Amino acid sequence: MNFSQKVVVVTGGANGIGKSIVTMFAEKGANVVIADIAEEAGEKLVLALKEKGLEARFISTDVRKVDEIERLMRTTFETYGCLHYLINNAGVSRWKSPYELTVEEWDDVLHTNLRSVFFGSREAAKYMRKNETGGAIVNIASTRALMSEPHSEAYAASKGGILSLTHALAVSFADDHIRVNAISPGWIETGDYGQLREIDHAQHPARRVGKPEDIARACLYLCDDENDFITGANIVIDGGMTRKMIYIE
Repeated sequence: MNFSQKVVVVTGGANGIGKSIVTMFAEKGANVVIADIAEEAGEKLVLALKEKGLEARFISTDVRKVDEIERLMRTTFETYGCLHYLINNAGVSRWKSPYELTVEEWDDVLHTNLRSVFFGSREAAKYMRKNETGGAIVNIASTRALMSEPHSEAYAASKGGILSLTHALAVSFADDHIRVNAISPGWIETGDYGQLREIDHAQHPARRVGKPEDIARACLYLCDDENDFITGANIVIDGGMTRKMIYIE
């Protein structure tokens, strides 16, 4: 896959999964825009990529604010003259009892994880539709849209909403040749992979915990113009955990 001269925006791109997505697109020749509130980490990543001769820039963006999303997409288009791909990756979580979760905490999760996906996609699509070949949007959801642990209501709701929003936008943007897909990661270790226990890996049918690169490669696949028959889909990348039946004996 060659993304030379393509332009991609990655929200939440300064750290974790987003950082891997940014790096992989840059290595494939894309012009990458990192959108994040983590300014120091974002600028550091840009510097590291430029030292390798790769093209990237950082735009400080709080995806909870629609005006900042609008500025992000406008600035990207003014800088590169086009916009091809958007990876909606920014997200936060709150693990708190539903009896104690505040309205402010609920809104923060929903605005960051879900509302930003709609407005980010809408604003990006305004520029993607100018392209002869359209564009592609990838929304990072979660297997927690399909199953839950206690005290994850806001996060689960936001990720479930992303799945519904994905197929709705895929249909709405079809005439503009803009594909919209989702990826639902399972356990993706963004910390010290070497500190994981053997049982952490063994419980996965794939026999290992996921890595950020596993998600980044799927983003490349879904954005590749040759895969233009894939839209409205949700790809679960969890080492098989959601297909594993578990009984307590």
